[in-house]
Amino acid sequence: MEALPEDDVWERHHAFMATNLKRNYRATLIHGVFGMTGFRLIYAPTIIPAYLYLLTGSAAAVGLGTALLQLGGTVSPILSGARVESRKRIMPYAIGVGSMMRVMILILAVAAWTLDGSALLAVTLLSFLLLGFFSGAQRVAFQMLMAKVIPIARRGRLQGVRNMLGGLIAAGLAWVAGHYFIEQTWLGNGYATTFLLAFVLTSIGLVALRMGLTEPDAPSLRPEMPLRQRLKQFGELLQHRDFRAFLFVHGFASISRVGLPFWTLYVGDRLGLDGRLIGSLSLAFLTADTLSNLAWGAIGDRYGFRLVYLGSLASSLTGLALLVFGDGWLLHLAFVALGIGSSGWMMAALTLVLEFGAHEDIPMRLALLTTVEGAVSSVGPVLAGVAIAAMGYPPLIAVSVAALLASLALMQFKVREPRSSS
Repeated sequence: MEALPEDDVWERHHAFMATNLKRNYRATLIHGVFGMTGFRLIYAPTIIPAYLYLLTGSAAAVGLGTALLQLGGTVSPILSGARVESRKRIMPYAIGVGSMMRVMILILAVAAWTLDGSALLAVTLLSFLLLGFFSGAQRVAFQMLMAKVIPIARRGRLQGVRNMLGGLIAAGLAWVAGHYFIEQTWLGNGYATTFLLAFVLTSIGLVALRMGLTEPDAPSLRPEMPLRQRLKQFGELLQHRDFRAFLFVHGFASISRVGLPFWTLYVGDRLGLDGRLIGSLSLAFLTADTLSNLAWGAIGDRYGFRLVYLGSLASSLTGLALLVFGDGWLLHLAFVALGIGSSGWMMAALTLVLEFGAHEDIPMRLALLTTVEGAVSSVGPVLAGVAIAAMGYPPLIAVSVAALLASLALMQFKVREPRSSS
């Protein structure tokens, strides 16, 4: 059959998006709400650090666990990008890697109930490594899937509503997990109960996506080629000056986020680390993260996500200042500011990268961005944990502030808004 002209292909693709928008919007939203709820119980910078500290009593071990969670996602985005960029349909692959993420969370729960000592620690750390691996692959696949079915002008609002609903539920569940599951050791192990709840919620979201989303054929594809040959073409992506600069911006911002898992321990040293503190800090972080999403999404849709990224960095800097100079309730306010910064940072990073260049290069742009983030986030926590054990928190705070300032400066002066520069 004769191939359609490129303009006709894109016209048909946009028509498909419009026809199926309500169904796909609903499926993506339900998947996102349940997935966001469950995964935020795992990735919030409160519960996992406290769990690792309970198992080991060591800040260095907390750093190692966090690093393994990120290390797994360093290589997998590139592998995932290479897998999906030449496929007309990517839903089966996305469901596969998404399912494996959920299996790793289930293993965390079962291990917490059935193992102890060095065996529990070993299985937990291995689960973090594999969870990170499948998370990095899923991030590329699902963002590419969203780019195929949701128009760019609707993505900010979709992510805002999704993150708000999922985050509100997660914030409430995190408070319950800290005050009841963990403090009162529900079902014999409060952390295991929390992990099981995360598994159930994220699995519901994945089933909803599989049953509800209608995926079109890709409007344009990269020709299939060996991975080694594709890697040699990364230089072509880096010729885009704004994308190249944005990789540096994101790298510095990722350095500043290395401290997130340790700020709970930092406040715990000052106020006493227990289940109630974990619950209240989780509630502050996740509620702020959640409620700010609608605002970030609306700002991004109207003014572009470059402004969202700048705002998120400024909010994170404010949170660090409150963490250092505040006391009492101001420490909870610091987690509010950090939560606001975290939500804007994640939304802007994943949406901006979709706009720097050609559609068919989206998977590998996502892969490069995620790999830069993962490389920093896999090495940084180990160094941070060792530094805290040797010198306390001041060096980590200083590095985080410096990295935030560098990221802000580069974003302001080196990265243009892609919608106005294209």
